[in-house]
Amino acid sequence: MTQTITIRLTKELSEWLDAAAERAGISPDKLAREQLDQARRQEATRPFLRLAGTVRGPKGLSRRKGFSRG
Repeated sequence: MTQTITIRLTKELSEWLDAAAERAGISPDKLAREQLDQARRQEATRPFLRLAGTVRGPKGLSRRKGFSRG
C-alpha cells in the first residue's frame, strides 16, 4: 500500500462496516478498499454521469407549454 487515509465514521456506519467485514471474513480495511475499487470500476462503466448537472433549462419540465398543470 502506498497511501494512508483517515476518515471519521458515524457509529452506525462503523458498526455496519465491522459486521459486513465479519460476514465476508475479511478485515474492515480490506472491505473498504474493495468497495472503493468497485466504485471506481462502476464510474468507468457509466461515463454519462460526467454530464450530471450540466443541462440547462427549466427546473421542472412540467413548465413546458402544454404540460403545465395550471
